[in-house]
Amino acid sequence: MTETPFSLDAAHDVVARALASGADAAEAVLARRSALSVAVRLGDLEEVEREESRDLGLRVFIGRKQAVVSASDLSEPTRARLVERAVAMARLAPEDRFAALAPQDRLAGIDRPDLDLFDPTDLGAEALEARAREAEDAARAVPGVTKSDGGQASITTGDWGLVTSHGFEGRHQGSAFSLAAGVIAERDGVMEIGGEGRSTRHLSDLLSPGAVGTEAGNRAVAQLGARKLSSRTAPVILENRIATQLIGPLIGAIAGPAVARGVSFLKDRMGDQVMSDAISLVDDPLRPRALGSTPFDDEGVAVRRRSLVDRGVLTSWLLNASSAAQLGLETTGHASRGLAGPAGVSGHNLNIEPGSRSLAELMGDAGSGLLVTSMFGPSLNPNTGDWSAGISGQWFENGQIVHAVNEVTIAGNLLALYQRLIPGSDLEMRSSNNSPSLLIDAVAIAGA
Repeated sequence: MTETPFSLDAAHDVVARALASGADAAEAVLARRSALSVAVRLGDLEEVEREESRDLGLRVFIGRKQAVVSASDLSEPTRARLVERAVAMARLAPEDRFAALAPQDRLAGIDRPDLDLFDPTDLGAEALEARAREAEDAARAVPGVTKSDGGQASITTGDWGLVTSHGFEGRHQGSAFSLAAGVIAERDGVMEIGGEGRSTRHLSDLLSPGAVGTEAGNRAVAQLGARKLSSRTAPVILENRIATQLIGPLIGAIAGPAVARGVSFLKDRMGDQVMSDAISLVDDPLRPRALGSTPFDDEGVAVRRRSLVDRGVLTSWLLNASSAAQLGLETTGHASRGLAGPAGVSGHNLNIEPGSRSLAELMGDAGSGLLVTSMFGPSLNPNTGDWSAGISGQWFENGQIVHAVNEVTIAGNLLALYQRLIPGSDLEMRSSNNSPSLLIDAVAIAGA
């Protein structure tokens, strides 16, 4: 998709108007998004969606009071009303002694890296339809596949800019190319679903439609003949494509707002061994072409590669300006915000560092156990770390797959499970959160 130059004039305008209207400080976010997606089913065109949006968000401060407003109309009258409403709301807002712009000395400088996040390749609806159809055709061609949920292909481009009253101005542009397919396999009247989806910043990095479709079909067929298991304790391996779902609760537990509120099972564990010494978790916002990369966070703070867990030891929270102030610390550059509210926190590119054993070797080491390939309905007590999830996957014995498994639940306390994690070598950069396969030597499995 081709784009016209992205101007921050509207953002500068509302910040200046806010100060003139009595605000002590202000920041404005301007976002533009273009998206085109095409879906096919059974070889026929099913849906074409096109989206074009341009939105403006304004946060103003009066003392330690703040208010946030947003609009999708950038006209001069709308900007005037936006400022008027924001300042009026801030005057009536409750005091928040931690509400403020990010510290000026932590802001990103003008020398920012080119992270190669934008690919100007322009795919029209016909090209996307062809890619979606090729992915679906490949999935339907896998022996055992009998029905299709369709194929989808999309292209998205976006611009994001931030202007603050204490002198920050920054913008970045990104693109995403996506491809997915989903099918149903059937045997003896029993059906199983399978799917595959990929997204990359650059089209050249995206898996081919044929490969995406074949993977979707193979995953559906692999679940045919699935059985329930009796309840037991056994080794569990989480396949690399879903292993991050076990790490997700840790990210929530080290988020500054959760720690500051005391609703985190890790709130008192900074500097402690919270995971196996084989586990290191890294956040790298500066990795070229990565989906979570950014030259600065959503408050304009400079970002850098950080080790969050170093050989099992918890080394960092994820902090924005507000949560850092609450904890008496400095922001870590993890502010994340939309346009209609103040900043929260999130990671950028989170990766568990790989180990030395392949998935096959992990299965061989475990002997017999459960390879988890899908996970759904996870449940977490954020204060204690008690966790459970429904899963499907493959039962293996002597390191070899024996049969598919479904309708079982795995459960445990994450503080105990994390201490026994062994990472595989099969780290694959599929998204902004990535992990190799993870082996846990003994996990409670609730079955039939």
